[in-house]
Amino acid sequence: MIPTRRHLFSRLFASATALTWTASSNPSRADDQAVPGVAYHLSDVDKVAFVLGNIENHLDGVGGPQNVRIVLVVHGPALALFQQKMANADIRRRLARIFGDGVGLAACGNTMTAQSVELEDLLPGFERADEGGVVRLARLQAEGYAYLRP
Repeated sequence: MIPTRRHLFSRLFASATALTWTASSNPSRADDQAVPGVAYHLSDVDKVAFVLGNIENHLDGVGGPQNVRIVLVVHGPALALFQQKMANADIRRRLARIFGDGVGLAACGNTMTAQSVELEDLLPGFERADEGGVVRLARLQAEGYAYLRP
């Protein structure tokens, strides 16, 4: 059967209507897609202050946290500096600021196990990436997040 012009137009109209209804019925999803996401990768102890500064500058540069979704994924040696007993006042202050601005904080579950660290040992705001830090980074990229490893 060869589709008629009327049949093609009716299918096109039905598809457009469905897409419009889906977008309008879930505005938060549409808003999330309009705001870019960025995943910051941190594993180097020597770059902790630098990466926190990059995130602060990123938030300021885009006009505030409402204009970007940022997730900081920490694994390897850098995670030690985010432990309650190791974190200095500067790291505590800066991390509290970016977390307060909505930055997601993910600690690699494999690193936590290797370092015998529990979630309560870390500064407030972290969640455990049970699948591992690099797997979390790959998942975020698959979800459309840009990947940055300063």
